[in-house]
Amino acid sequence: MSADVSDWGGLPAGFLTPGPPSFLDFLTRHAPDALPGTADIGAAGGAAGIPHGTTIVAATYADGVLLAGDRRITQGNLIAHREAEKVFPTDEYSAVGISGTVGLAVEMVRLFQLELEHYEKVEGVPLSLVGKANRLTAMVRGNLGMAMQGLAVIPLFVGYDLAAGRGRIFSFEPAGAHSEERDFAATGSGSPFARGALKKLYRPGLDAHDLTHAVIQALYDAAEEDTATGGPDPTRGLYPVVTFITRDGYHRLPDEETAEAARAVVEQRRDRPDGPWTAAL
Repeated sequence: MSADVSDWGGLPAGFLTPGPPSFLDFLTRHAPDALPGTADIGAAGGAAGIPHGTTIVAATYADGVLLAGDRRITQGNLIAHREAEKVFPTDEYSAVGISGTVGLAVEMVRLFQLELEHYEKVEGVPLSLVGKANRLTAMVRGNLGMAMQGLAVIPLFVGYDLAAGRGRIFSFEPAGAHSEERDFAATGSGSPFARGALKKLYRPGLDAHDLTHAVIQALYDAAEEDTATGGPDPTRGLYPVVTFITRDGYHRLPDEETAEAARAVVEQRRDRPDGPWTAAL
């Protein structure tokens, strides 16, 4: 006997068909054109003229995990935007930072947010943190065709694992594979310099305050060496976005506190342009 859909407002049959608790799978079956990476954006020659974003840094600490990013978006050799948001909460206990092609990345993040919300509504429980990373892996892999044309999306995914009682970091590569990182990680064109700075500054015992300063130091170093990374801009009042995820959930550091930490770093650099020294062994 067929279902009576007269009271459903004429919803398409796909909405009434049983299936897995994945919004991504639902779109794949019923609306594949709505998936990121399926639009015809153009040939590889135009990739340089499409806005790109960097740099994202993550680090774990005793209470959870920190995720931060600079604010600059570039378009070829031009600064396309100085106040971009490149760090997004994906649910209460996870967040993602984006680097690469901004338009595709933001579209992917929005779909990922819907994917996690849809799963929790259908199943009644949230996905595990590893399960979330696996879902994001499928989305990054789905963008492989665009990545081969120079329009890659490389996220950095972090979250607080309630079962393990700790923060965790997952990095990705254009083909979709993900790896769990220990202590800290970075992605984007400025990531080699940010990661190099954190290798000298990071210690497992850092608290949230000291870790914030270390990450801002790392982003400062990245901005010094990479033109696509924006450093602290006191003139315009622009500073990195710094967020934390702990057992209490997602929390963005207030702009006033971020500005205070960034100004302290800038002031320190006046006397020591190369940044803080670390003790030799």
